[in-house]
Amino acid sequence: MLLESQYQRQLIQKIKEEYPGAVVLKNDPSYIQGIPDWLVLHGPCWVALEIKRSAKARHQPNQPHYVRKLNRMSFAAFVYPENEAEILNEIYKTLQPDR
Repeated sequence: MLLESQYQRQLIQKIKEEYPGAVVLKNDPSYIQGIPDWLVLHGPCWVALEIKRSAKARHQPNQPHYVRKLNRMSFAAFVYPENEAEILNEIYKTLQPDR
């Protein structure tokens, strides 16, 4: 199994290749505890991602709260190898400029 940092690098690289020109930001975990680690900005749209190494990985306090809150605003999710295809599909739907 990959380390979480290795999986994050691979997934972020896939996203950058799929959405050239997108801005991918790593959030500061000490600023607001629980905010998803990654923000992807593409045109007028954005997604927030909390990337985990597996579906069984532990969530930090407040992570589920912020993922739900940000998902109501645009799209936010926990992503791990087991749901990657589904989440990439949702990212595609969200980052379409004509949605």
